[in-house]
Amino acid sequence: MAFNSMKAQIEKKNDLIKKAESIINLAETEKRELTDAEAQELAEIRDDVKKIKDMLEMMGDLDDARACGGKMEKKEDAGADAEADAKADDAQRELAERRSFDAYIRGKVLETRDAVNMTEGANGAVIPVTIAKKIIAKVYDICPILEKSSKYSLKGDLEIPYYDESTTAITVAWAEEFVDLTSSVGSFTNITLKDYLAGALTLISRKLINNSEFDLVAFVIDRMALAIARFIEGACLNGGNPDSTSHVNQVKGLAGSVTQTVLAGSTSAITADKVIELKDSVKDVFQNDAMFIMSRNTRTALRLLKDDVGRYLLQDDITSPFGSTLLGKPVYVSDNMPDIASGVNAIYYGDMRGLATKFSEDVNIQVLREKYATQHAVGVVGWVSFDAKVENAQAISALVMSVS
Repeated sequence: MAFNSMKAQIEKKNDLIKKAESIINLAETEKRELTDAEAQELAEIRDDVKKIKDMLEMMGDLDDARACGGKMEKKEDAGADAEADAKADDAQRELAERRSFDAYIRGKVLETRDAVNMTEGANGAVIPVTIAKKIIAKVYDICPILEKSSKYSLKGDLEIPYYDESTTAITVAWAEEFVDLTSSVGSFTNITLKDYLAGALTLISRKLINNSEFDLVAFVIDRMALAIARFIEGACLNGGNPDSTSHVNQVKGLAGSVTQTVLAGSTSAITADKVIELKDSVKDVFQNDAMFIMSRNTRTALRLLKDDVGRYLLQDDITSPFGSTLLGKPVYVSDNMPDIASGVNAIYYGDMRGLATKFSEDVNIQVLREKYATQHAVGVVGWVSFDAKVENAQAISALVMSVS
């Protein structure tokens, strides 16, 4: 009887764990946060599982459990228990930090535990870790160039060695016995990524804050993620942060570090032949994950291009990541890309893993509750230190419009 009772309790515990996992997996699949009701249900499941575990430890003697295979079952269950408990704890912490953050913006005091307190400074407070991580994740979702780049996280300068065979390629030739081979070797060049500081600021109306039905946390995440993503994407494409003396961009991005180019042969028009030439300028090894990047007006111009048999080169494709394809490759439209004009890089094409991006530290985000009180607003500021430069010249090409 003791074994049957123990077995029933184990099955009940396993069912509770599966139920908790299904709640968490559903939220992850739908790419959303846990609702208050789901978080409460997870907390209740966690308490019930703990009670059952305590009961199992007190039931029967361990020899009966081992004789029936309970030892192995108990060992296997321990890992699942720990994982379920950890997920439930994370969900509870996230919910507590959301409430604490929401309360802070609204000027209320809700959460008092040290683990989720807002870290206050002279004029504001640092956003909790779970909120900041959601902003970073959303930045990657919004900005595919950054998401697909080769990302590095390191303080200080980062030297990336690049082997360049274009100077003197390694050659293989027929040979004869006792005759020396002629040596040849490529050269190593270094790509240096530094730390350049940038900030983003958004203001939230206090009138909006006073609307208790409005989801302030989601609003802050969306607004800050969009602002940071637009800025970083602009730097990845066009560079930025001009030196005060030389006025040359210190962050190079694609515009300042792409060396593989195709000349358009015109200051104001792009032909189908040049688009094909641009695509073929990238070696086949980088073609699998390659994409086109251009402005909205440039895409409109390319919609009118046809091949030799009258078929449009650019096609709408719902299976494509960005809704359209050009020569079989996805087309990403960015507001940060320049329109067709004299001397500009009108289109980039290639595998964005050839672009190196370095973040010296996690995005630091603070709420400034008092600074903008005279504007009847609350400020949210984000700081980021990063750099972007092409690390593999063969992976990305640019279509450059003629100067004259």
